[in-house]
Amino acid sequence: MIPFSPPRIDDLVIAEVVDALRSGWITTGPKVAKFEKMLADYCNISNVLCLNSNSAGMELMLRWFGVQAGDEVILPAYTYTATANVIVHCGAKPVMVDVNDDFNINVENIRKAITSRTKVIMPVDIAGFPCDYDEINSLVKEEAVRKMFSPNTQEQRALGRILVLSDAAHSIGAKYKGKRTGALTDITVFSFHAVKNLTTAEGGAVCLNLPEPFNCQELYKQLRTKSLHGQSKDALAKSQIGNWRYDVTEAGFKCNMTDILAAIGLVELPRYDSEMLARRKQIFDAYSAAFSQNSQFQVPVYETIIKTSSYHVYPLRIKGISEAQRDEIMKRIFEQEVCVNVHFIPLPMLSFYKNSGYCIDNYPVTYDNYSREISLPVYFDLTDEQVDTVIQTVIQAVTK
Repeated sequence: MIPFSPPRIDDLVIAEVVDALRSGWITTGPKVAKFEKMLADYCNISNVLCLNSNSAGMELMLRWFGVQAGDEVILPAYTYTATANVIVHCGAKPVMVDVNDDFNINVENIRKAITSRTKVIMPVDIAGFPCDYDEINSLVKEEAVRKMFSPNTQEQRALGRILVLSDAAHSIGAKYKGKRTGALTDITVFSFHAVKNLTTAEGGAVCLNLPEPFNCQELYKQLRTKSLHGQSKDALAKSQIGNWRYDVTEAGFKCNMTDILAAIGLVELPRYDSEMLARRKQIFDAYSAAFSQNSQFQVPVYETIIKTSSYHVYPLRIKGISEAQRDEIMKRIFEQEVCVNVHFIPLPMLSFYKNSGYCIDNYPVTYDNYSREISLPVYFDLTDEQVDTVIQTVIQAVTK
């Protein structure tokens, strides 16, 4: 059996986790602080806050910005449900728009969806390929768009425009015009879930890149407090002799990362570019070399003059087939003990959002991409022989 996306767990990772366990410090502590600093340096920004998930990071930032009932947040119809769910949690309305052929959000569709109620735009780097950030960042700064913005909170008045909150769950290590994801817009949120390129088992990180008058260092401290029930001191600070007394300054949340999780990241990040991304690119290139020779296949774009993917998901599309035929092809692939997937079932097709009034017919590119897409296995320990097996299995299934 060729699995779809197992994590890379080797002796170095195990040793670092054991070190955390033996240290006696297993919640948020020195390893989390070290991992945050490493991530900030990697992305070339000043501050990164590590949390227990990407979802927690996105919701934390929406709530920090004051998103609430009556507000609207623009997002692609083609994304995982977490992107939309956090908007619903805040009481706001997800405004879904159609995507491009490259799976990412269409900027002109964003423009058409902006109203006086729009507070945030949430682009999603599907499969690890960066969105059109210069165009999105320029859009929210246009005078006509700024005039439509109706701030309700101190943070919204300070920014004076729509916030761009990037869901970069797939794209750590990707580049856009020479900059790494994390430094491409106001706020970026990574995921370190078990199937991600860089995993900490579960986890996420908020990358702060806000312009003046915001002080990202001060905001980091504020968000750290917000992520720990609003408590003024974390457990490590309280453990110092005589430093037990604390205060609670707000009714915060509980979504901090632990040192056990950070331990995995401390091993993975230093070797991420040279080993993980390098191997994933080799697999992508092998797939593209094989499938581009057959007119039945549409290979994904993952490198351009200005963009480089993180090679997270290889979304192969098959030309001229229906959704039902795609499902049958996947069944035949599974029968040959090769695991494949689909990224993702579009939001308007999921019961909760369909029952909330969203209709997939309004997102034709989203549906076309989804109905013909099969995600192929990509992971560090996938051998060249297994890559060849995947290729031959897919070709045979489609041919039959």
